[in-house]
Amino acid sequence: MKKPWAGRFSDRTSASVEAFTESVSYDKRLWRHDIRGSIAHARMLGRQGIIPKKDSAAIVKGLDRIAADIDSGRFKFREDLEDVHMNIEAALQVALDLRLYLREETTEIISLIKDLQKAFVGLAGEHIDTLMPGYTHLQRAQPVLLSHHLLAYAEMLQRDRERFADCLIRIDVMPLGSCALSGTSLPTDRTYTAKLLGFSRISGNSIDSVSDRDFAAEFLSVSAILMMHLSRLSEELVLWSTEEFRFAEISDRFTTGSSIMPQKKNPDVAELTRGKTGRVYGNLMALLTLLKGLPLAYNRDMQEDKLPVFDTVDTVKACLSVLSEMLPGICFDKARMRDTAGEGYSTATDLAEYLVRKGVPFREAHEITGKIVLFCIGRKIPIESLALTDLKSFSDLISDDIYSVIDPSNSVKTRSSFGGTSPSEVRRQIRHFKKLLR
Repeated sequence: MKKPWAGRFSDRTSASVEAFTESVSYDKRLWRHDIRGSIAHARMLGRQGIIPKKDSAAIVKGLDRIAADIDSGRFKFREDLEDVHMNIEAALQVALDLRLYLREETTEIISLIKDLQKAFVGLAGEHIDTLMPGYTHLQRAQPVLLSHHLLAYAEMLQRDRERFADCLIRIDVMPLGSCALSGTSLPTDRTYTAKLLGFSRISGNSIDSVSDRDFAAEFLSVSAILMMHLSRLSEELVLWSTEEFRFAEISDRFTTGSSIMPQKKNPDVAELTRGKTGRVYGNLMALLTLLKGLPLAYNRDMQEDKLPVFDTVDTVKACLSVLSEMLPGICFDKARMRDTAGEGYSTATDLAEYLVRKGVPFREAHEITGKIVLFCIGRKIPIESLALTDLKSFSDLISDDIYSVIDPSNSVKTRSSFGGTSPSEVRRQIRHFKKLLR
């Protein structure tokens, strides 16, 4: 088939070059967006009198027919026509299709994040009073509520949702009408076209319009942060489902076995989510590296922008969907978590704060408590098993009310500062998220 730009050339394009430069094998997923843009453009041309209205109507009718053929599978994409635009014979910039595509996908991703938040809030509601050890440096630190720990992920996901919503503002800019790079001398109406396509703004500089892929890079960046959060969750689920932790058991529906070891139950969904995070990071770096050395305006390198975006969209949506489905079925071992919540001298901070309330400066209270912990470690006993006389040998200010203070259940109840782990605060956080997610 004759190329639209063949007039300048005296020889045909090499078959190897056509194979090397084609992108329709992957960017054909943009066909709906490409046709939608072409229809809007044709209607604008007819409205402005740039082409006869009957021609505009005929183009729209022809594009609708192509859309029906593609949808039914009758239309055959040809790789010798390079990309989705040439296959549909639309003189559109790829940036328009990519923006329409990402606007649609970002909206869906925001909805999927919301679903995952709801799963966390629902699970938190089931475990208001479930004690567990909180960690720093992966060492037992202080008792917390499992519900509080779960809501930490709901909080992370809220930031993700806000970031995608903010990213959507910069995606929702129409570049159509910028032409090759300098605009046009024809009396086009970009505002009308933007209205037809539902864009809230139109791009302000034709050179930037053609060369801008910031919106795609930002989308990948926001996606990378989201995947980092999902990977942290996955890491904890992997750890918690080990025999060493025994905090959680993932449903059989979301685990696999071993072909050799009959006893195995492997957390493959969590592991794969953790692994797929690296793909999304790689996609971000691929696009940033692609763009970093490009002079203005368009360069063919930009053809490579779509694969990282498509892969990231597919990966993010798959991970969010499967985790939302998996979370409600996780069984937590409440007794195991409660027993370990008080181990490792995790209420030592409560003891130090107890001394502070008695008038001891915190530095001194910290040292006294450290000596008590060292004394207990030497005897391999928990603090609560120490006799009051032993405790008083470290400070006369300690009385028998200390035993209720260092009880893990009482410890969490006292953490009632805003955003803390007390049951009352967790209930407030749950109410807050339910309102937010309604």
